[in-house]
Amino acid sequence: MATSSTGGVATTLSRCSSNARLIDFTSRNRSVRVLLLRRANPSLCVRCVSSEQKERVQDRIAEKEVLGNLSSFAPDAASIASSIKHHAEFTPLFSSHNFEPSKAFFATAQSVRDALIINWNTTYDLYEKMNAKQAYYLSMEFLQGRALLNAIGNLELTGEYAEALEKLGHTLETVASQESDAALGNGGLGRLASCFLDSLATLNYPAWGYGLRYKYGLFKQQITKDGQEEVAENWLEIGNPWEIVRNDVSYPVKFYGKVVTGSDGKSRWVGGEDIMAVAYDVPIPGYKTKTTINLRLWSTKVPSNQFDLSAFNAGEHAKACEAQANAEKICYILYPGDESEEGKVLRLKQQYTLCSASLQDIIARFERRSGGNVRWEEFPDKVAIQMNDTHPTLCIPELMRILMDLKGMSWEEAWPITQRTVAYTNHTVLPEALEKWSFDLMQRLLPRHVEIIEKIDEQLIQEIISEYGTSNLEMLGEKLVAMRILENFDLPAPIADLFAKPKESPVDETGEKVETNDVVSITEKNELEGECTSENEAVKQKAAPRPPKMVRMANLCVVGGHAVNGVAEIHSEIVKKEVFNDFFQLWPNKFQNKTNGVTPRRWIYFCNTDLSAVITKWIGTKDWVLKTEKLAELRKFADNEDLQIEWRTAKRNNKIKVASFLKERTGYSVNPDAMFDIQVKRIHEYKRQLLNILGIVYRYKKMKEMTASERKAKFVPRVCIFGGKAFATYVQAKRIVKFITDVGATINHDPDIGDLLKVIFVPDYNVSTAELLIPASELSQHISTAGMEASGTSNMKFAMNGCLLIGTLDGANVEIREEVGEDNFFLFGAQAHEIAALREERAAGKFVPDKRFEEVKKFVRSGAFGPYNYDELMGSLEGNEGFGRADYFLVGKDFPSYIECQEKVDEAYRDQRRWTKMSILNTAGSHKFSSDRTIHEYAKDIWNINPFEII
Repeated sequence: MATSSTGGVATTLSRCSSNARLIDFTSRNRSVRVLLLRRANPSLCVRCVSSEQKERVQDRIAEKEVLGNLSSFAPDAASIASSIKHHAEFTPLFSSHNFEPSKAFFATAQSVRDALIINWNTTYDLYEKMNAKQAYYLSMEFLQGRALLNAIGNLELTGEYAEALEKLGHTLETVASQESDAALGNGGLGRLASCFLDSLATLNYPAWGYGLRYKYGLFKQQITKDGQEEVAENWLEIGNPWEIVRNDVSYPVKFYGKVVTGSDGKSRWVGGEDIMAVAYDVPIPGYKTKTTINLRLWSTKVPSNQFDLSAFNAGEHAKACEAQANAEKICYILYPGDESEEGKVLRLKQQYTLCSASLQDIIARFERRSGGNVRWEEFPDKVAIQMNDTHPTLCIPELMRILMDLKGMSWEEAWPITQRTVAYTNHTVLPEALEKWSFDLMQRLLPRHVEIIEKIDEQLIQEIISEYGTSNLEMLGEKLVAMRILENFDLPAPIADLFAKPKESPVDETGEKVETNDVVSITEKNELEGECTSENEAVKQKAAPRPPKMVRMANLCVVGGHAVNGVAEIHSEIVKKEVFNDFFQLWPNKFQNKTNGVTPRRWIYFCNTDLSAVITKWIGTKDWVLKTEKLAELRKFADNEDLQIEWRTAKRNNKIKVASFLKERTGYSVNPDAMFDIQVKRIHEYKRQLLNILGIVYRYKKMKEMTASERKAKFVPRVCIFGGKAFATYVQAKRIVKFITDVGATINHDPDIGDLLKVIFVPDYNVSTAELLIPASELSQHISTAGMEASGTSNMKFAMNGCLLIGTLDGANVEIREEVGEDNFFLFGAQAHEIAALREERAAGKFVPDKRFEEVKKFVRSGAFGPYNYDELMGSLEGNEGFGRADYFLVGKDFPSYIECQEKVDEAYRDQRRWTKMSILNTAGSHKFSSDRTIHEYAKDIWNINPFEII
């Protein structure tokens, strides 16, 4: 036996087997029994033994007896029914006159929440006692979807809840359908964050998520004759039964003001606008474990004393409520439009609120767990902060501010702590998505943070000069321009002097040179570069206004953190070779790849019960839900006729459900025996929904040119389904939505075509819709311009559900194709390494469009799809240069390859045995794309945290 002490808790260790150690914890706090798991070898047991006095134990027993069922949770149908009835009566959000499905949902959710709170409290108490290192995932988005079925599934109580609700006169399916999707995200960024939380809880890692509680979400999408229209989300109008408001957990957040220096030499940020961020907790249960972690969302308000009562009584009602309105609107909308100055301010306020409130909370927890012995140098040993894209970048200067201004550290002490704590996940190679903020705006809103960023930039300059020296000034200048955090800034005077060179001496009347001490700076040199054909042109060039000063958030992320990861192998290579190549050369060990993953619980086990049953039957175990590598065992049965029959039956059952859903949602009837061809994701030019719909137009045109018998012989029946939101101010994306709906309206009403081709745009695509569409899908389109999609996660979800993919070698498509087999993936299009040269070829006027592509554009312009003028949309695919022209995303270049690949799809689908085998092999090959695998890699390579399981 051996004794040690960890975090003030005495422990006794004993060997319980060759691969396990038993640890007895002695603590003044109440008992929790846990299993401490090693990452590579889950064999280390931890048992907490209470040292509470007998009187305290008896008090707790008496307390439980008094509270009875209100503080316990019995997982049987009768007890669950009783709990639901209790909540329907005593925690109602509806009148007592009836027990309709909407009321039943809230009562059921509150019943489930009871179980989650019990587990959440136990988990939280464990983390407090163990004082283990904890990971914190900061994201502007968490696209959760509905929570009821996921929660009871993870608790393994689906059958019990179904039985309980039957006793109360409802079905679980009807009750679950009453839940609104939480409007906390938009696309893959937010869904990834939610998959990660599921895996973190399931794998028993100590971790929390932090986000904002958006009242109106992004928007609810409506499709009208004019295309997409946006209205506010109403998900919180009745209430959210999953959230727990923590009125005792709130933190001040400051904007504007000024920075003053005290007599102690320390900087202080004073004055300005103050708000409060209040915590709302959402419990996140793991699968087959009691571990329940937390998603903490911040809502904003001001104290009641900021309500101007005298102004209100004087009739100046708007003025009286101004402070509250300014605070509340921070959490109104996800990604408010930022074309206006007010929109930019609001977005920056959102990002700082997330960072400031979360860091204050994390630091308060660190100090509490440290007791009276706070050792700040140990902060990175207890805290890991992951920034999900650049939105939480302000974590870096905010942590520095807190450590220096509030905790009294020097720069030299605070900077290494910050760097060791923070890590950054990059999600894009698109320049417009690598955030930049106006320096002037940031200086007004966050003056202290700008001082810190300027200091980080100075330090970076010195490090670059130290690394590369001054022997090659041209190369050094290029490095500084590319790598600095502050863009369009002059270099500090001592550094600028390195680049100074004498100006050409003027000549006097006698022809002699006149000596001068003037020098040309690197900035002036850049301004004067280029050929000038006259003195007037030179004057104009020199007099041109300087570009605005900007803060490059992605550069700050790379400099301020200890790890940078891409989210697919090809993306991570582009990050290293192109996006951040200069940083990679300077700090190669910072850069990693962490290919995204999706949770197999939500994305196959719960949403595709028919197929899950087939998989479990043929593999012989349900362990694949946790150990997805077992899905690979399906490969040996791929040719088995019995499996193929069961596989097709499961798929058709899902297609029948979707046909009913589409009829209800859009009014269109579709044939469940047609191929379901689906592209659902954010509407963006690089994702190339335009290529898809132009391919459909080509298909339709060819059909119209044939006889009925010819088109039936030539084409496989298809239902082409689109879904996704175009950002409210993204005009071209909204044109694409309008075009898709116009094409659908024409084709779907064409009696010559009938069920041979349908085009459906599903409005307001969200997680719940995805859970219906993905299990029914047979072909899914992931056709982005190569090198532009960071990863994609919907491609993983589709493959996991036995859907075949058509796509480019982009993002995770590359790895999926390797796993499922080249013969089971429909590949087309230019590759990433070819894109730059193809754009140069276009700019040089050398591109010759395929005649089929020209034919399609002409057909669109003919008015075949209604009176709307599509010249702007088609014009974006034409010309050799200019904004909104020149086919930047290479739709025309890839069009012939795409339609030829679609012919191969038709050919494969006609052979249903071959198609079903390919489908099985896609599911079998998706085993590497579980978010469980991704989280293990983050935990080991970036966060250095260990799992703790409550037993």
